[in-house]
Amino acid sequence: MALDTEIRSLFPQLQHKVHGGKRLVYLDSGATTLKPISVIEAVSEHMSLGTANVHRGAHILSDEATSKFESVREKTQKFIGANDPSEIIFTHGTTDGINLLAQTLGRTQLGEGDEILLSQMEHHSNIVPWQMIALEKRATVRFTPVLEDGSLDMASYKKMLNPRVKIVSLTHLSNALGTINPLTECFALAKKVGATCIVDAAQSVSVLPIQVAKLGCDFLVFSGHKLFAPTGVGVLYGKKELLNQLPPYQGGGSMISTVTEEGSEYLQAPHRFEAGTPPIAEVIGLGAALDFVTSLGFDKIRDHETQLMKIAEEGLSKIEGIRRIGTAEQRSHVLSFLIGKNHPSDVGAILDEQGIAVRAGHHCCQPLMRRFGIPGTVRASFSVYTSESDIHDFLTGVKKAKELLT
Repeated sequence: MALDTEIRSLFPQLQHKVHGGKRLVYLDSGATTLKPISVIEAVSEHMSLGTANVHRGAHILSDEATSKFESVREKTQKFIGANDPSEIIFTHGTTDGINLLAQTLGRTQLGEGDEILLSQMEHHSNIVPWQMIALEKRATVRFTPVLEDGSLDMASYKKMLNPRVKIVSLTHLSNALGTINPLTECFALAKKVGATCIVDAAQSVSVLPIQVAKLGCDFLVFSGHKLFAPTGVGVLYGKKELLNQLPPYQGGGSMISTVTEEGSEYLQAPHRFEAGTPPIAEVIGLGAALDFVTSLGFDKIRDHETQLMKIAEEGLSKIEGIRRIGTAEQRSHVLSFLIGKNHPSDVGAILDEQGIAVRAGHHCCQPLMRRFGIPGTVRASFSVYTSESDIHDFLTGVKKAKELLT
């Protein structure tokens, strides 16, 4: 394999036994990635020895915590190719970042009759916030169709672009299909009609190198927990000039320059969007996760998961009655399928009994499932710690599920 199998020893959870001593085969990395020792230790060290608030203390512990915290902002800037650390906002995750944009960008840019253009493959976190603000502003949310192979219908996308489209928000990599969308092309077209462009990078951030300038986006969001970092932390990138035009999302400490009884004045980005005490330990954990990914390199990560996908796809193709959902030419570490007419939850339960952790359901993509006329799928998603043995156990488990459900 492209990655040394010893990498598995860096993830303690893989030693965990389930269901009476069965080996854990963790194939649910699309939902959340396992955490390497380096991330666990970074969080533990801060919680054990470095606990202090940031930006406001008058003592050494606060100074040290602030230095570590802000260093992660710089790491994140470099990781995604942003121009300035002030373009990096720490959030609670992808959902929080999109809600922030809906309530600030949406509130200032949208008017009656305007349009927000999404796609049928979006996660609910990139649908519901836009529906909420569209209802308030009397705007319309429209959805670019998805083709039978799970790729974006670019012909329809081009036709749907018009001067009324103010916001285009698209997933980089579908959590339900594995499809990698051609965002550079999508956003170049969107810019011609004056739209603001947003990337949901929740799934892509751990498997694809991201350069915001190359994508041509104005904003980008992702969650730390899908990048080997703790839950409860995420990132919103935005162009500096655009962030400073937006109103604050929440009010409180740390985001103001002056408060009087008559009113308040706000700081510039990033601090105007980080009201209150931030998730300090989680941000420090994110920094360790960025170091971990950088040390591996995206070429090795991509090669590893491409090889795993090839083995898994070839194995599934030999099992009669398997229906793949999502076979676009450009796709990554997500493998969705059905066994005949069996409900995906039944398949997931049988795999779980064998120690194989997958996801079963609509994956927070109900419009996409309706497009394919199915209740959901079984989803296996891979990461750097997934081994060939995991894939072989998975294929054996699918065969057993098919036998039991036939």
